[in-house]
Amino acid sequence: MSSSDEFMEDLNSSGDSYGTVHRRFKDRAQKVAKTKEMLSKQAVQTKEMLSKQAVKIAKQAEEHERFINKVTHLLGVLGFGGFCFLLGARPQDIPYVYCVFYVTFVPLRWIYYRFKKWHYYLLDFCYYANTIFLVDLLLYPKNEKFFMICFSFAEGPLAWALIVWRCSLVFSSVDKIISVLIHLLPGIVFFTIRWWNPATFEAMHPEGTSHRFSWPYVEDKSYLWTWLFVVPLAAYTLWQVLYFLIVNVLRRQRLLRDPEVMTSYRELSKKAQKANNIWWRLSGLLGDQNRLFMYILLQAIFTVATMALTVPIFLSYELHAIFQILKVSASVWNGGSFLLEVLPRQVIVKEKKKSEKQVPPASQNQHDQHSEENGSSGIHQHRSE
Repeated sequence: MSSSDEFMEDLNSSGDSYGTVHRRFKDRAQKVAKTKEMLSKQAVQTKEMLSKQAVKIAKQAEEHERFINKVTHLLGVLGFGGFCFLLGARPQDIPYVYCVFYVTFVPLRWIYYRFKKWHYYLLDFCYYANTIFLVDLLLYPKNEKFFMICFSFAEGPLAWALIVWRCSLVFSSVDKIISVLIHLLPGIVFFTIRWWNPATFEAMHPEGTSHRFSWPYVEDKSYLWTWLFVVPLAAYTLWQVLYFLIVNVLRRQRLLRDPEVMTSYRELSKKAQKANNIWWRLSGLLGDQNRLFMYILLQAIFTVATMALTVPIFLSYELHAIFQILKVSASVWNGGSFLLEVLPRQVIVKEKKKSEKQVPPASQNQHDQHSEENGSSGIHQHRSE
């Protein structure tokens, strides 16, 4: 056999092997594509099934709404009373109660908010801060600097949001209870750690002295302002940048396509416009096209002011205790306002909608007969023409 024949055979064999490999890759790509298509179909079917189940559960809950509200109210009052007892009997266990609350109810809230198209609320600063609290309490409980950052978040923007945004403690509403506790509990947790921790509480000065030990103990004011104001403000700025990129850049088209998807800015601007209150007027100082920028600016001013107020609260036990009472009182007061002013109007609207949906059988039959008569006369008229 000549060398040219051997070369041609090698070429043919290499060509066959290349074709075989090419077919294998093609078959594998087709299998991957089919698998992706099958998985996407299964995902769509699962989503539809879960959506139907959620609608079914929501309808059943609506049918038994009064009973569910009574049970929720009972459990809410008992739970609040038990928490108050534990706060006095074993304050060192309050951080663990908070951790159990967070890992239990926040995932459930995500599921509920995802169904209601409110899941972008979980990108708000309060959830960002609460996640940091959880890391501090579980992983770095003895880190003084981390504690001070968390203290600034808890007794700064989160605490004052209870008062400014009028969070309502309504024991018959799970959603309102969780909203209040997300803002209220962290401050109580860090209050107990700073002032009521048995390790420092038992080491108070003897009678006749006006000072008490606390953790962490800080003498240098520059150190105090650094870890209660400057560093927390930097962490807040990081959150604001990330929030803007996610909601207003990466998910912008998604939000524009579906106006039912709610964000904090959408809800606040909608309520402010309806009420035509001071927030709506302030956000429009630079024109309607710059309302988002003004909203971010107003929120930043609010954060700076509330974080600055954490410094005197951190230094004074009396001031800190009064602040806890103020937060709880504001939540309970707002809850009373909701029950006496808002809830009756909501009940009237719901009953009106129910009465409109439920048409009496007699009137329904008369309506059907009237429709049949009109239909038959219309047919006769059409035939005569």
